[in-house]
Amino acid sequence: MRYEEHTFAWVDTSGASRPASLSRLLLDVDDGVATLTLNRPDRLNAIDGPTRHELAAALRWCDADDEVRAVVLTGAGRAFCAGSEMTGNGFGGTASGRADTEWIAPYQVRKPVVAAIQGAAAGLGLTLAMQCDVRFVAYDAVLSLPFVRLGVTAELMGHWNLVRHVGLQRAQELLLTGRRFTGAEAAMWGLAVSALPTEQVLPRAVALAREIAEHAAPVAVAATKRLLWETGDMGPLAHAHRERLVMETLLDRPDAREGVSAFLEKRRPVWTGRPSTDLPAVEEDSA
Repeated sequence: MRYEEHTFAWVDTSGASRPASLSRLLLDVDDGVATLTLNRPDRLNAIDGPTRHELAAALRWCDADDEVRAVVLTGAGRAFCAGSEMTGNGFGGTASGRADTEWIAPYQVRKPVVAAIQGAAAGLGLTLAMQCDVRFVAYDAVLSLPFVRLGVTAELMGHWNLVRHVGLQRAQELLLTGRRFTGAEAAMWGLAVSALPTEQVLPRAVALAREIAEHAAPVAVAATKRLLWETGDMGPLAHAHRERLVMETLLDRPDAREGVSAFLEKRRPVWTGRPSTDLPAVEEDSA
């Protein structure tokens, strides 16, 4: 299997352009950090079909544009995202049950995606946040995965991701009851990096994204992101083998030499690698 064909393979977003007209999403870019804000505060930023389409288009553009180094995902008003719009198809398949082929998950974006959960996150709103790389949450945010109380099961890799972050026992309790819990509890269990006062959540997420954008090599960041997501999908020896192949590939790239030179010369590095074209394509052998 080739590196780019693995379970967490990147999506081909070549040719994606910045969305020209958005009605349910705000898109702002500042110094390499793209902030995507779900913008339906009157509906607690619930996801309907048009929102799904706009978010997919924005994520595809963030993935394709090498000037974007990191992404922050948040919500307008008092909620992060209340989940799927109850009267629409939400994030599910189309009305005919076919898969949503336009969708790109946050974990498939070649840039880190940081979730700023400044308010309530329920159902799909929380499973979407769990597909991001890092999460900051408000202490008193009300979170829930109420799928069983609606007669369905979690989506967007909700079961796999929750077990990965909080362990099987806690995941069983939360998914089998569908009960509510707080942002403070989420951080205590490892579902978020930290719980903060509401007004500090978005600034902290942006600060982390900006630190990555300003200091880290984009190709190395993308490769590291991929390796981190693959830890839950590979055994330790297979993953160590993959890790070594990626490292050896990057060591022979200009950015590795630039990073060492900049460190020794005590200056900011000038990276030339582009995630859109320069990610390692590592052939796995039978080892």
